[in-house]
Amino acid sequence: LDPFLSLLHSISSGLSAQDLFSMKFLCCDKIGKRRLDAVQSGWELFSILMEQQEITKDNLEGLKSLLRHVQRRDLLALVKQFEEGQPQAPDDEPDEHEKPVVVIGNYVGKEWKRLMRELGMPEVKLDRIEAAHPFQLDEKLFQGLREWQKWKGKDAKVADLIKALRGCNLTYVAEKVEE
Repeated sequence: LDPFLSLLHSISSGLSAQDLFSMKFLCCDKIGKRRLDAVQSGWELFSILMEQQEITKDNLEGLKSLLRHVQRRDLLALVKQFEEGQPQAPDDEPDEHEKPVVVIGNYVGKEWKRLMRELGMPEVKLDRIEAAHPFQLDEKLFQGLREWQKWKGKDAKVADLIKALRGCNLTYVAEKVEE
């Protein structure tokens, strides 16, 4: 439950497709074209930038610069809160789901598709996620939960996640989410 990775997941889930496109463009001097073309999410972009030490827990200037350029002051505020050591509290609804997503991500693994089916996700969406992230198990789960949240909107409840986890016989994970 690394707060830094949680911050990056929050920012990633808050980015629009246009934000991501603009950020990728801003990174073309740091990341090769072929590798950039394969990036499908903010999390993937941040992962590459972390590999290259462009973004680190102790140096968030690169991330802040990207957010300034795409004019996402709301997400920039999250970074500043993180730097000041304040608890993250984004203004959107992801706050309620953020902890469960991180906990589920730490424990579910290859059972991600079974969980998504238990949540009622259409098979077509699962196939799209699978195709977009063939070798990234954690990203499949993260994107699956994100799609579920978007699909359900305000009806996406933590209680539904817990019920689905229990329905998949993932009682230990359900108990961790409840904590």
